[in-house]
This record gives sequence, structure tokens and C-alpha cells, in this order.
Amino acid sequence: MKKIILISLFILGVLLAACSNQTVNQQTEDGNAADSQTNEKAASNEQKKDNENKDKQDKNDKRGEEKKKAETLEPKYKVSDVFSIVPIDQNTNEKVVLLTFDDAPDEHALEMAKTLKSLDAGAIFFVNGHFLESPEKKEMLKEIHDMGFMIGNHTYSHAYLPDLPEQEQRAEIVRVSDMVEKITGEKPEFFRAPNGANTDYTKKIAEEQGMILMNWSYGYDWNKEYMSKEALTDIMLNTDLLANGVNLLMHDREWTAAALKDIVTGLRDKGYEMVDPKLIKTR
Repeated sequence: MKKIILISLFILGVLLAACSNQTVNQQTEDGNAADSQTNEKAASNEQKKDNENKDKQDKNDKRGEEKKKAETLEPKYKVSDVFSIVPIDQNTNEKVVLLTFDDAPDEHALEMAKTLKSLDAGAIFFVNGHFLESPEKKEMLKEIHDMGFMIGNHTYSHAYLPDLPEQEQRAEIVRVSDMVEKITGEKPEFFRAPNGANTDYTKKIAEEQGMILMNWSYGYDWNKEYMSKEALTDIMLNTDLLANGVNLLMHDREWTAAALKDIVTGLRDKGYEMVDPKLIKTR
């Protein structure tokens, strides 16, 4: 009887040990599985981070290449005393127009830039600093610049500069150049005073900042009678002022955005080329 009890206890001990080992093994397997999942997740996050860094580097490299390419372009045009665009030598096409857009980036500048990009048409977007205070507008300007468009200085608040003391005139101009440089990495190379109203002092500041003064040849989109796609397209294409080298002024406006494709197409149908602002001599 005693022997039977001892054998029973021995068998029970073996079974308990086996169960214990099975539990430990199961826990180890579960732990290994959890560790594997953690490692896989960490590896996935690391790969995602590597891909994001690569995409960021690729974009930086592309911008660097575009900037280097722009710096090596030989100027073919210059701004005349009446702000038209004229060839530097007689072998360059003179039947060109320059597209410029003021008061950006308000509501439609990015849409307009995308339209121009799809048409392979260059332009200068003249910006007001008060539009660049929000992260959204800063990103909008950066996107426009990264699409290859030049950014011009149109003062911070669109003030009438002759009414301001010299210190405020300087602030209106320099502040915007600094903002644009911080956002895009490049300072503006063109300056357009609101209403085209410069003073001797603003001309001096623009020169100190390395900018060329730029007014315009004609524009209509601020006149009530041309605040529709059809009317604006018609006047921009059929005005008697259309000629070689004209500097076209338009604005960040709904009707201008709607008319833009037809204006560019119509100008090309008349034999005009949209001049690349990067080909205009600035220094």
C-alpha cells in the first residue's frame, strides 16, 4: 500500500513538472512572438522613416539642381526703361510677353500656378507680406516657388509708399524680402511698388536689396467691366497695347484664374512666347 502511494506521488510530480514546463514553454513562445511583433513594428517604422528622409532628400536635391540650373542660365532679356522686356541681342526672339501676378498668395495663386505649370508658361508672382503670416500661406508660396516660378516683392501691406516716412518705406520692402527668403531660400529679384508708385528712397532700397524695379505695360482685371472670364480674356488679347515685350499685369483674383488658360493660349495663337523670367537680367 505504501509502495502504491509512493508511485502515485511520483507520477503526480512528473505530470506537474510536465505541465509547468509546458506553461513556461508557452510563455516563452508568447514572449518570443511579442518580441518578434515589436521588432517587426520597429523595423517597419524605421523603414518608413528612412523612406520619408529619402523623399525629403530627393526634393532638396531637385531644388538644388533647379537653383543651380537657374544660376547658370545666360540672360537673354532685360527690363527696359518703360518696363517692357527686350532682347539683349538681335538673335533672341523679340515676340515675347511677360506674365506677372500681384497680391499673391491670396485665394487663387496656387491654382493659377498649377494652370501655368500645365501650360509650361513662366511668370512672376509678386507677393504681399501680410498674406505670409499663416503656415498655410507660407506652404502655398513655397509650393509655387518649388514649381519653378519666380517670386517678386510687392511690399508688406500694399501701402502707398510716397505717403510713408522713409523708415516705413524701408520696412515695407525689406520685411518682405526677408520673409520670402526664409520661406523659399531665395530673396526676390524684382520689386513692384503698389500702384507703381516709387520714390527715390524706395528705388535706393530696391537696389540695395538686389532687386530690379518692375512696373507694367498694361492690365485690366481690377476694372469692374473686366471682372469676368470672357471680358478679361477679350481685352488682354485684343487691346491695341499688345505688342512685343509687353509686361502684363494681372492679380490673384477669381475671374483672372478662370481666364488664365484662355489668355495664355490666345497669346500663343497670336505668335507670342511667354518669356521665362529666369532669362531676364537682374544684375
